[in-house]
Amino acid sequence: MATSVKIVFRKDKKNTKGEVPLYLRIIKGRKPKYIALGILVPEKYWDEENKRIKRGMENSQRLNNKIANKLADAENLVWDLEKKSKDISSSKIKDNIMGADSPSFFEYCKLYFMDVKGKIAGSTYDKAEGVINKLKDYRNGKDLTFEDLNTRFLKEYEYHMRNKKGNKNNTVFANMKIIRRIVNEAIKDDVIKIDQNPFLKYKCKWEHVEKAFLTEEEIEKIVNMKLEPGTKAFNVRNAYILSAYAGGLRVSDICKLKWINYDGERIFLYTKKCKGVPVSIKLPPKAQEIIQCYYSENIKPNDFIFPFLDNNTDYSDEDYLTKCIDSQDTIINKSLKEIAEDLELNKHITFHSSRHTWATRALRKGMRIEYVSKLMGHSSIKTTQVYAKIVNEELDKAMDVFND
Repeated sequence: MATSVKIVFRKDKKNTKGEVPLYLRIIKGRKPKYIALGILVPEKYWDEENKRIKRGMENSQRLNNKIANKLADAENLVWDLEKKSKDISSSKIKDNIMGADSPSFFEYCKLYFMDVKGKIAGSTYDKAEGVINKLKDYRNGKDLTFEDLNTRFLKEYEYHMRNKKGNKNNTVFANMKIIRRIVNEAIKDDVIKIDQNPFLKYKCKWEHVEKAFLTEEEIEKIVNMKLEPGTKAFNVRNAYILSAYAGGLRVSDICKLKWINYDGERIFLYTKKCKGVPVSIKLPPKAQEIIQCYYSENIKPNDFIFPFLDNNTDYSDEDYLTKCIDSQDTIINKSLKEIAEDLELNKHITFHSSRHTWATRALRKGMRIEYVSKLMGHSSIKTTQVYAKIVNEELDKAMDVFND
């Protein structure tokens, strides 16, 4: 039975932006097999009758040439294979086509980023894009095919990150985790076969890192620090202490906190990690005092409480908002480093350590772990248990006084 090779427009795989991927479909003995071409086309630009991309789409001519070449290559390979054996299966034909020209990993990354944009948090998207750009720098302008992306390559790239870039173990792990995620998506899309996954024989493990947090004495030092109102250090200190008293709010949630979210006693908001799940936090007097020092008669409900974002700027673009918050996060952490040095705290603190500080304080004061988990927005109590372990270790050390 003759083999059919066609270009198909897979509407069943249309993404949220209305883009549809193109596939080669191979049918032999009524058994179809599909090979992703790594091309996404908005529905309005596809000419189904002629199996071409319409004019008007960027790079349409180049992409049409690529489609035609892929189809011609596949047809020629099928013709050669069937000359050798009439009984060859569609799976075997697919394997030969995929092996004939290893797809580009970087080209697939473009498709991956187009597909996940808007589906994942902007900061997560930017982090993944940064990892791939870093990999491109390592390749120094050369393409990277899935065939090149083997176990040996991963080991060499790991060596480069550790010994040439000075990356720590968990940075290497985070980079490899993102590359592995994209490889797994390529397998799901039938771009490569599962046995071509280089991570089957490559492992990189996450190392446990002690979570930095402040003691009650250290918090008091920061609270009592004499700072000029309105200065960057003054605002950063207040935001940090508010988080340490108010459920360990993340820097993104602090930056976006508006007067409309505060009723004089509690704050009500949707946190960054728990979209769609509201969190209501009753504030202790110290946290209320911090917020009140920013109050004035002319404030509007949609004004930001802290002056990290501009009230007159349109932040409706999620990507733009994420970039602005990331920029503020860098500035805030630099300021916190200076505060820690001035107070001789001898700890590397970032804004995220206020979150660890709140959790350990809450557990020490007797708050039930499930309440701590709820207020922190953890999806699983297992995430919160690491703080319980820290507190228990502190108690064990305290009991050592009886060893003397």
